[in-house]
Amino acid sequence: MTNGYVGRVLWVDLSKGATREEHPNEDLYREYYGGYGIGARMLYERQKAGVDPLGPENILGFVAGLLTGTQALGGSRYSVVGKSPLTSTWGDSSSGGNFGPYLKFAGYDAVFFTGVSEKPVYLLIDNERAEVRDAAHLWGKDTHETEEVLKQEFGNQVETACIGPSGEKVSLIAAIMTDKGRAAGRSGLGAVMGSKKLKAVVARGAVSELAADAAKMSSLRKEYRTKLAGLYEEFHNYGTPAVVVPFAKIGDAPVKNWSGVCDTDFPQIENLGIDAIMDRVQKKYGCYRCVVACGGLMKANAGEHQYGPGVHKPEYETISMFGTNCLNDNIESIIKANDICNRYGLDTISAGACISFAIDLYENRVITKEDTGGIEMTWGNHRSIIAMLERLATREGFGDILADGTRVAATRIGRNAEEYAVHYHGQEPPAHNPKLEYGFASVYRMDATPARHCRWHAVFVPKGVPLPQYATGAWIGRGEAQRVNVMFNHAVEGLGLCLFVLATYPHVDLLLDFVKAATGWDVTVEEVLRTGERIGTLRHLFNLREGFNPLTYRISGRMTGNPPLKEGPLAGVSIDEETVNGEFLDAMEWDRKTTKPSRQKLRYLGLDKIA
Repeated sequence: MTNGYVGRVLWVDLSKGATREEHPNEDLYREYYGGYGIGARMLYERQKAGVDPLGPENILGFVAGLLTGTQALGGSRYSVVGKSPLTSTWGDSSSGGNFGPYLKFAGYDAVFFTGVSEKPVYLLIDNERAEVRDAAHLWGKDTHETEEVLKQEFGNQVETACIGPSGEKVSLIAAIMTDKGRAAGRSGLGAVMGSKKLKAVVARGAVSELAADAAKMSSLRKEYRTKLAGLYEEFHNYGTPAVVVPFAKIGDAPVKNWSGVCDTDFPQIENLGIDAIMDRVQKKYGCYRCVVACGGLMKANAGEHQYGPGVHKPEYETISMFGTNCLNDNIESIIKANDICNRYGLDTISAGACISFAIDLYENRVITKEDTGGIEMTWGNHRSIIAMLERLATREGFGDILADGTRVAATRIGRNAEEYAVHYHGQEPPAHNPKLEYGFASVYRMDATPARHCRWHAVFVPKGVPLPQYATGAWIGRGEAQRVNVMFNHAVEGLGLCLFVLATYPHVDLLLDFVKAATGWDVTVEEVLRTGERIGTLRHLFNLREGFNPLTYRISGRMTGNPPLKEGPLAGVSIDEETVNGEFLDAMEWDRKTTKPSRQKLRYLGLDKIA
């Protein structure tokens, strides 16, 4: 293990309980890095179109990034990949914590699962030895309990990725959890894990140096730590909750199921300010070797919404979805909601969206107390929010209707419920408004995993380009700025780096230096961008093969300003989707009608033979 990657991939047939190894050559890592880059290559080549996302033919993969587990700043992340049961498109989700590094320490860059087990099982990877084991004693336990039992059995030097009861019950918004609070939450891949009766993946191995030049990696780590600036202090001191209030006020965060305005509908926004969170933090939390450590663990609460000490601090998305989007200013209920989602294994974005959807239906008399089992789903009612979330997590009563996301719920309810369901082709959008930030307008629709915000963040700034020009795309044109930024993010995901860490030093030299020290490769900016574009394009080809054209996706008018809001900072704003999407498609060299990449672009990316 001296090149960043281990060079070993594990395949597990759950139907047979059998394992086998593969040893990819260096070309795979150089062309796709790791994470969902390698995931996309494996699934595109080995999985036929049209498989049931919850059936035995859907491949589920856990893939560490190329720099995951190294000394590279932010090198903690891994990706989960598979066909999404929530959208039926390509599905992936990434997570920090400690599992990704320990997967590599245990001896593998990735593990892929096929088939379906007859009974609950978990996979133990112990220092290059893999074994499928019975999980009867774990089935039914929440994610905290699961992790604790496995650490009791194998010691504290094991790390787990597991599902809770929501994943076991195949909720289509189920997440995969590690570290009791880090989630691979999007795409509903926890449901795939549950459908395969796979409770957990457990990794144990000695911490080891993964880089070709360990001394250089150490030197670079020290050097770049002194250069971190910009968002570093805010992320380090407070984490993402610091932006809840300002983002709500400028119209970025959702209010009232994306139909409201902060100043008018939620003037109590200051009750969700940073002091309300930080006063309740017990100690800081950071992912593997993270220098930013933006997370936190909370003090116990013995009040109405009880939780014990050490539950994870809710992040911006969670506070917004259970707070501003539900007109809920009770911070204890939001911490409680976060803990419920973490324990049961739920995506907090989709779960919060489902709750605000239910409130909107109730307030507009589409549903009644008879439907909700007596729960008054009114705006800002924190008790009802928690009561319904608990039913969603356990698939009881009306919670069972909500447990598969707003699109499925609207179909089950009927009565014009779809009018209130805010989703992109089945996946609920995160708490960033595309009417405010143009990059999200195309990315939410055009990315292979619909409604994904991590594809559009200003973390790549070429030398000599002022940040204001970068943010508006004025340096090269808006469509090309979209392409460059999005494809750089795909490369970052393949490398297993944290976008928050990169946001504290948004220049590409950090990335190039760490890649060279880890692998020995002399990579250029052009190569990084080409690799990112190769990864992103292959994910898109997966969807094209499945028969999906993102231009045809159903999107709520609340996200596009159709009709526009009448007041607030975004009053009168509508998205010209034809222009924004056209700019992106032209820059990508994808057809404006079919979205198929040009043959010239496929040749440039080395995908002409694969596609």
